[in-house]
Amino acid sequence: MPTDSRSSAAFLVEESLGYLFPAALRAAAAVGVADHLTDGARSPAELAEVTATDARNLYRVLRLLATRGIVAEDPEGRFRLTATGDALRTDAPHSARSAILMNTDRSLWLPAAEMDRCLTEGTSVFEGIFGMPFFAHFAQDEATAAVFHTGMAAMSDPENEPIAAAYDFPRTGTVVDVGGGHGGLLLEVLRHNPGLRGVLYDQPHVLAGHRLDVVETAGRWSVAEGDFFTAVPPGDVHLLKRILHDWEDDRCVTVLERCRAAMAPGGRILVVDAVVPRDNAPHQAKTLDLLLMSALVGRERTEADFAALFAAAGLRISRIVPTPTVLSVVEAVAEPT
Repeated sequence: MPTDSRSSAAFLVEESLGYLFPAALRAAAAVGVADHLTDGARSPAELAEVTATDARNLYRVLRLLATRGIVAEDPEGRFRLTATGDALRTDAPHSARSAILMNTDRSLWLPAAEMDRCLTEGTSVFEGIFGMPFFAHFAQDEATAAVFHTGMAAMSDPENEPIAAAYDFPRTGTVVDVGGGHGGLLLEVLRHNPGLRGVLYDQPHVLAGHRLDVVETAGRWSVAEGDFFTAVPPGDVHLLKRILHDWEDDRCVTVLERCRAAMAPGGRILVVDAVVPRDNAPHQAKTLDLLLMSALVGRERTEADFAALFAAAGLRISRIVPTPTVLSVVEAVAEPT
């Protein structure tokens, strides 16, 4: 780390250029470079031909990606895909390509570029840029909505199995995945717990892309359409994965109240979100929190923040279960009335 003003200046200037790496990563993902490196190293000219790109500029992008180990350049100037970069392939088992395209989409990139306005105005800058709130924009822009939903699925898929395995779900009953998207987490919960039934609850256009119709879960799932601010289906366990962090506290309390009203006796609400640690160590939640600040209206929360939300909804934290991912399972039960 820097030890004087001169080295501090050099460090900070270098850090200020960091945004160019995700820009290069997006460029490579957008043209599908990694899909053409599955059979070994290729020259920039060969890659440019199959990706319909400019060879010189493609080389410059790949050269930067090589500094982080995404690809590697050999002495002949050819590039190969590394194990670190393997998930850049569209057909990788846990492909990150869609997540990269989502996280670097202009709908998130442009608000981040105006983050200083969040500080001076105290609110998200998304509406000032796009003319409407985040989710309203997605509802009327099908192309952007598709980027978001496929990107969220790609970001979530590697997490879902470890999360489902980390928590001891009841042997029987109904699990309601509230705002569950395409059902990736619910699918893994049902796979791990053959005595459970599941309900995937979301907007109709989202449910159209669900992935629950597989042999292991046959006859144990259904879908339900609706607005989780209005009502949620009844169940024994209500799952909320990466939902509350999108919203302000009062909206979160409303969602939790709807879940509490739909809980069976002895039911549980499981908020699957990052729990921000109170230290100076790096944590993905501290990074994502700034995305939420600039583009949405929500935030990542500490344990104390969650406790306050639950208390306002007539709930209390019963335990927090860590998982092998950056997310934890914050379990809540109803306070006696």
